[in-house]
Amino acid sequence: MRRITTKTHSKNDPTFNQDLLRINDLHDKLIESCEKEFFHRGAGSPRYHGDCTMRQSSHLSSLPRKEVFRGIFRIVNRTLLRLDDVEVQRSGSTILGPLSWEVTDGQRWVVLGANGAGKTTLLQLLAAQIHPSRGVVEILGERMGATDVFELRPRIGFSSSAMIDQLPADEKVIDIVLTAAYGFAGRWLESYDLWDESRAKALLTIFGVRELGDRSFGTLSEGEKKRVQISRSLMADPELLLLDEPAAGLDLGGREDILTRISQYTREENAPATIIVTHHLEEIPTGTTHILMLKAGKIAFSGEIAEVLTAESLSQVFGIHVELQIQNGRYFATTNL
Repeated sequence: MRRITTKTHSKNDPTFNQDLLRINDLHDKLIESCEKEFFHRGAGSPRYHGDCTMRQSSHLSSLPRKEVFRGIFRIVNRTLLRLDDVEVQRSGSTILGPLSWEVTDGQRWVVLGANGAGKTTLLQLLAAQIHPSRGVVEILGERMGATDVFELRPRIGFSSSAMIDQLPADEKVIDIVLTAAYGFAGRWLESYDLWDESRAKALLTIFGVRELGDRSFGTLSEGEKKRVQISRSLMADPELLLLDEPAAGLDLGGREDILTRISQYTREENAPATIIVTHHLEEIPTGTTHILMLKAGKIAFSGEIAEVLTAESLSQVFGIHVELQIQNGRYFATTNL
């Protein structure tokens, strides 16, 4: 983590420069407490917080009613994503849309749908990996087509199985995570400070793979690679976290463990807004607040999960009669075919 600079902030706020100086003055005071917290929290603990996040530090209690969060100012409940009449077309066919959708800060969404419903295409759009064929996409206040995506992407944490092959197999696990601070896939000549190294180790600890830090990435199991990739996606302390089927392909124990860790992490007050894509109800983590259900590239249902996720909506989206069971905040489906 580095000192805040004016490059990433609006200068329209008359108190901004004064607050900026005060925050940077606190930077060194927070390092010692952060270092202790990074290295002494248990493997199952949620992400680091307290004095390690400036937002919660008592030293900042006199600042204006804005939250200092991940090195930037943000307004509570701001709109993080806005899609307006968006379509994605390939070879003359529309594979996604038209759809309109909004996500605000603090929400935890799941995107659910059958294979081919457009879930992965939507996630690629939200990760600024592709552009829409028509319509307006705004991500973190930036309009696609009118912003530099290479500056936008580091503000988005994105984990997908399709990206695992892009990571060097011979790289150390700790460096796979650490290099995300610069947006690199492998370590070269760049340098890292104590904040970076502490954060990388803390994230590996949170997702249960810290002991693998000196292993080569290519020697890990699929489940271990997923945990490392999620840790990597959070290294730059993103404002938005996108996870594409994080529990897919895992055995029962591995699935439950990673879902528990994701749930613990995303429930933290400082956690970014999250969007998780899946087509299995049992892979929805506890604490999920909203659901978007896709069918044939269009929105079938959208809203608060407690209201939208029903046996009727599932039956319509998947095209079969579904019975829904809810146990301790988890969802399960059965059918009589």
